[in-house]
Amino acid sequence: MTTSETTAGTTLTGERADFLETLAKHRAFLRFTTRDLTDEQAATRTTDSALCLGGLVKHVTEAERRWAEFMVGGAEAMRGGVDSTDPDFWAAFFRMEPGETLASLLERYEETARRTDELVASLPDLDVSHPLPEAPWFEQGKSWSARRVLLHVIAETAQHAGHADIIRESLDGAKTMG
Repeated sequence: MTTSETTAGTTLTGERADFLETLAKHRAFLRFTTRDLTDEQAATRTTDSALCLGGLVKHVTEAERRWAEFMVGGAEAMRGGVDSTDPDFWAAFFRMEPGETLASLLERYEETARRTDELVASLPDLDVSHPLPEAPWFEQGKSWSARRVLLHVIAETAQHAGHADIIRESLDGAKTMG
């Protein structure tokens, strides 16, 4: 059985500890991929993709923040008053905008991670579920539990940490692993 301590000092065991330990590992991979980079390097596209390292950190932060809001308040809380089905809305979360720094993006990611960890520790039940937002990429009428959301956040973080590793290797040859 895994044991994990949250930032609030609460010791978790079982699946909550496993979820947070796995999520922490993939967050660390993503953060490690950005080590020693300038803001210019973090904003650089190194492949045919539009992705850059700073943009990936920004995207994963925003996605994790919104899914945490979903766990508590459902689709409406996740939307935060914007039309989240607009692809142009999401495109901005994949790039670094003028004035953004890698340090500020990483700081925001740390804060989001801390809030998510505290939420997971304090949720009364991981079975609580909400209907998914109406969007072309979600099955209509489907609901997700907090447990399912955590699995999604882990998968998304891991996937983007892998993207980041490829981008970093293309940038300067550095690798997260290997």
